[in-house]
Amino acid sequence: MKPMSVLGLLLIIGGVVALAIGRFSYTTEEKVVELGPLVATASEEHTVQIPDLAGIAAIVAGIALVVVARRRA
Repeated sequence: MKPMSVLGLLLIIGGVVALAIGRFSYTTEEKVVELGPLVATASEEHTVQIPDLAGIAAIVAGIALVVVARRRA
């Protein structure tokens, strides 16, 4: 399988996953207070929205790469 086809398939899969999930979250910890040996931390959850347009664009670009790779074969 050609590298362009593999990249195209990965873009298609990534686009479908982005459309299905829509967002992902991650947690960070930061120091709030540090008094000698005592340390107080706070956890904060961040959510990142994945735009639908990004998922659609990845799918379209993946399809284009697969088509171009097959035409060159």
